[in-house]
Amino acid sequence: MSDSRKAGALGRAPDRPELRALLERAKSVALTDEELLEQRVSFIYGNAPVDSQITKESARKAVHRLRLGPIRRSA
Repeated sequence: MSDSRKAGALGRAPDRPELRALLERAKSVALTDEELLEQRVSFIYGNAPVDSQITKESARKAVHRLRLGPIRRSA
């Protein structure tokens, strides 16, 4: 493998100003409780094995049964 190829694979990602701006803007967005619940549903459903019986609706029901404390954001 050439040195330039190694450097590209291990080097810094290219600067993406649009993405950086979106990430900065996202830091100040406050999610509603409903949006947070839907993110949890999406996480459960998206990480379920392909051959599982989990549906979006069953994930939604599971989220509502969970008793999680508030999310603490670090400064």
